[in-house]
Amino acid sequence: MFDKAKELIEAAQKILVIQAENPDGDSLGSALALEEILSDLGKTVVLYCDVETPKYLRYINGWDRVSQEFDTSADLTIIVDTSSDTLIGKALQIPGARHFLETHPVLVIDHHHETAATLSFDHTLVVEEAASSTEVIYKIAETHGWNINTQAAEDLLAGLLSDTLGLSTQNVGESAYLVASKLAHLGASPATIEERRREFMKKSAEILKYKGILIERIEYFLDGKLAVIRIPWEEIQQYSDQYNPSVLVLDEMRLVEGVEIGVAIKTYPDGKLTGKLRSNLPISTTIAGFFGGGGHPYASGFRVYESIDKIIPELIDATDKALQEQEHAETA
Repeated sequence: MFDKAKELIEAAQKILVIQAENPDGDSLGSALALEEILSDLGKTVVLYCDVETPKYLRYINGWDRVSQEFDTSADLTIIVDTSSDTLIGKALQIPGARHFLETHPVLVIDHHHETAATLSFDHTLVVEEAASSTEVIYKIAETHGWNINTQAAEDLLAGLLSDTLGLSTQNVGESAYLVASKLAHLGASPATIEERRREFMKKSAEILKYKGILIERIEYFLDGKLAVIRIPWEEIQQYSDQYNPSVLVLDEMRLVEGVEIGVAIKTYPDGKLTGKLRSNLPISTTIAGFFGGGGHPYASGFRVYESIDKIIPELIDATDKALQEQEHAETA
């Protein structure tokens, strides 16, 4: 797989790097690291995302180089950290974008091994069992002897630390620690990254008050095993520029005694509904898959066009089945 990636990259002069429309630290770190690595190979690199980089991710230097302009003059497209049509849906609606992707080489670099690729156009998929997409990118670069400069190392480490909550999640293994060590050797400083992240994670008094409101609204189902927070469009508009409402409470929801999974549901005026899942058991992917989504066993997401009143009962049912399957697997 790495050889095919090298072949596609070497044959291109201008490369478009695409993140999903729900960017996170891993996707942003992946895109920025590729910009550094591929630029050192003499390539022209353009970074694209459907949405503006959220403020809480702006501790990763270079975020402001990500554009919302889809450049169809590239020779190759690299999609990072997703292999789903759903998560690049806005890009596919841009006039000419789908035709461009259908008529030019597309390389996908992902680490979501549990989720089958659902892209509706031809592509080359590089997917590795890894803690983050930045870990996969590091391995590609290392395999082919590509230069990883200090900034690229920092971008890669920032993505790895972000997706693993500081190398603390269940999908972190020996490989992730080895890659982190090598990136530190190349000049990336975990302390510097964390210091910047903490600065950007600071909350205004307004956001702290809003967090309290969200906590009061959390609903519990299945004897307290499922925690759900509903976030309407009006609140997304009001608060998202300062802080992602889902991120405010989601991890704390799954730390409540008895809770096995927390789900934040956002509703939008066009009928779209998104779900972000964080779990203590490896069931997030299973539940998200019920709605056509995917991700990690402990962190996943989905997007549908349904009413929230219909989705909540379906979510309860999907969670109940996933919990039963997990219990059966543990006792088998």
